[in-house]
Amino acid sequence: MDHDIIISGGGIAGLSATAAFASAGFDVLCVDPSAPITTRAAVGADLRSTAFLQPARQLFDDIGLWPRLAPYAAPLQIMRIIDAGGPEPEARTSKEFNAADISDLPFGWNLPNWLLRREMAAHLESLPNVTFRTGVGAERLFTRTNEARVGLSDGTRVKARLVIGADGRGSPMREAAGIGVKTTRYGQKALAFSVTHEMPHDNVSTEIHRTGGPFTLVPLPDFEGKHSSAIVWMEEGPVAKALAEMDTSGFEEAMNIRSCGVLGRLTLNSARTIWPIISQHAEHLSGERLALIAEAAHVLPPIGAQGLNMSLADIRALRDLAIARPEGLGDTAMLQAYHSARINDIRMRVAGITLLNRTSMLSAPPLRDARAAGLNALYSFAPLRKSIMQMGLGAKAQST
Repeated sequence: MDHDIIISGGGIAGLSATAAFASAGFDVLCVDPSAPITTRAAVGADLRSTAFLQPARQLFDDIGLWPRLAPYAAPLQIMRIIDAGGPEPEARTSKEFNAADISDLPFGWNLPNWLLRREMAAHLESLPNVTFRTGVGAERLFTRTNEARVGLSDGTRVKARLVIGADGRGSPMREAAGIGVKTTRYGQKALAFSVTHEMPHDNVSTEIHRTGGPFTLVPLPDFEGKHSSAIVWMEEGPVAKALAEMDTSGFEEAMNIRSCGVLGRLTLNSARTIWPIISQHAEHLSGERLALIAEAAHVLPPIGAQGLNMSLADIRALRDLAIARPEGLGDTAMLQAYHSARINDIRMRVAGITLLNRTSMLSAPPLRDARAAGLNALYSFAPLRKSIMQMGLGAKAQST
């Protein structure tokens, strides 16, 4: 056998999975057609950011990644939700959910995606049981009861006991295994960029809801001595495209109106990237000698920091099964147990985020008013508010 595990996909989830299984003693090959872009100003850099919730940090602690990431992480102490659904983009209802209500720790920690890839790739270089190959992708999958053979884009084949598909929403490994998906399209796109601003963010993440989708400001460490945040701005597709094509001054004017002035004047300090918004989940999370994780298994709109944190829950579940019975790595019993462990949570969260996104898109005045009233009701009932916060974390909140 060439390797214990082959991971198709070298994005954040694939790199996390590689580190997780290598730390458990498995020999891992990770392949990706493209090398990770690890500088902020490079063409094609992923300018989105990722908020790692408490369970994610615990996983990174367990596998030795957190010490590399902690110096760059901005804590998320408060989640603020603003309804700005009136005739003009101004805050009508604003509620703050404080992690101190349920935990001694912040909700999570935010890091830029390009920096995550840089630090994760550097970590993998220090691990003797990892081979990370870029410029070559997994294209074909041939499975038998006892092994999988993966055909790579350079014409070679490699063998392993388990293949992990971490290769995105169009996953070649999922397609090779004949696993179907259920997809919902919203007609939205998301702009991702970063800004500096006049007022400190005070470790508050803010979602501003208005027709078209939420406008989310997530804390970053200071940039060149100025307060900084990452922004994801969701809009109907044509509106988002027009915003992406605006000159800088016009775009800054639009984003300052849309931000409702919550951090004072915003100044664009990065390029803008644009992404399609869908919900999607695989009909099954495994096939013969194959496990699907991350966007190969589920895709969500960027609301509530659920996407990559669900991916890390996939990794933890699969890794725990592998550690508990290493001799059964990749066999039918392990993969059926993985599917059973994750599928209900995935379906629930996909449905919940889909509902939240559709609610955020409401345009009729009575429905906008109902959305604001719902936020008030949720916040006013303390036990429900705490339960929603704990559910959002994906696990019981922790203490220091």
